[in-house]
Amino acid sequence: MGMEETELSLTTILIDPDRFPVALMAIALVTVIGMMRGALGGNAQPFFWHIMEILFGSFGDKMNKPDRLKGDLIFRGFLLTSFGLVVAFMIGSAFELLTLIFPHYSIVEVIALSLCLTCGALFAGIGQLYKALNKSDVTQGAYYTIARTTQTNMSQSDDFAITRVGIGMLLKGFDKGLVAPVIWYLLTGLVGAYLYAGLAALSWRFGKEGFGRGFGHAPMALERLMGFVTSMYAGVLILLGNILTPTASLSRGFKGVMSSKMRAPYGQGGMPMTSAAWGLNISIGGPSTDIEGSAIKREWVGPLKATAQLQAKHLHRAAYLTFMALILFVFSIVGAMLFASMNLTEGVELDFIPKIGASMLDLYERIRLMFAQN
Repeated sequence: MGMEETELSLTTILIDPDRFPVALMAIALVTVIGMMRGALGGNAQPFFWHIMEILFGSFGDKMNKPDRLKGDLIFRGFLLTSFGLVVAFMIGSAFELLTLIFPHYSIVEVIALSLCLTCGALFAGIGQLYKALNKSDVTQGAYYTIARTTQTNMSQSDDFAITRVGIGMLLKGFDKGLVAPVIWYLLTGLVGAYLYAGLAALSWRFGKEGFGRGFGHAPMALERLMGFVTSMYAGVLILLGNILTPTASLSRGFKGVMSSKMRAPYGQGGMPMTSAAWGLNISIGGPSTDIEGSAIKREWVGPLKATAQLQAKHLHRAAYLTFMALILFVFSIVGAMLFASMNLTEGVELDFIPKIGASMLDLYERIRLMFAQN
């Protein structure tokens, strides 16, 4: 077997080229619909996360007894995570089967993948807060999506703290609700996307960003195992997005990534959070409490003398930076698809690329109008 044939075989085995257009269409779907409809029930996380919360939320709360020993809680969390993975695997496998039964235009596959993703709803929630900050009228309705999505109790928080949490929501959502499940889908199909989404949902629901007593350790550890590389890739996209964002700095963001201090732990947002905070010269984080009253001692992330008194303009820049990272992510998928089409005998269909481009331009216009000064 020659070198070219070997490369062709490896490309075909590792990534099915037919998945590229599905991923792009799913991204466009959740972005546009999320912007138009907003967060479902005030929660901007992927729809499948909602399902996992319904299935395991109350059951997990009953298992997570605070009077139990830490070792017992870890074991209980491991059992719950195992059940969650089985459910996620079965749902992903069922959707894989449906795509074989109904293969027409990959509609089933696009919808199935989109259930693991979020994007537009995050921007919609940030836009709602932005408008309230501009009017100096940050009521509970303005930050409800942020509080619900991050499970943070912000009833006693000032506008600065709410803005910091909002930026964190946007960056973590981009990483765990978009980049990671898409990459796992490209590599392993719907089963891989659903397995990751299931772990991410359980980690979000019980992990408490690493400050829990043990029950959330198992889903967090397994999610980190699956999401470590994808989180670094999301961080690189945010880092490069600094080049395209006014007032942001690539060199400053790179300095933060390489620094040993003022960085975000993985559970708090990792490299994407660090790249954004340092690049925008802002300070994100700070202690808070979750909706159950547990202390969440978030690290301060960003340059030492950066401001933590974040205002509407900082929120606007963070949203712009995340959108630029989204554009770069879409371009990277298109680039990988073009590379695959050049290396495969039967190239993938590229007719839809102009439609995807038009969708992204329409989204950009929506976001621009949303953040326009009244």
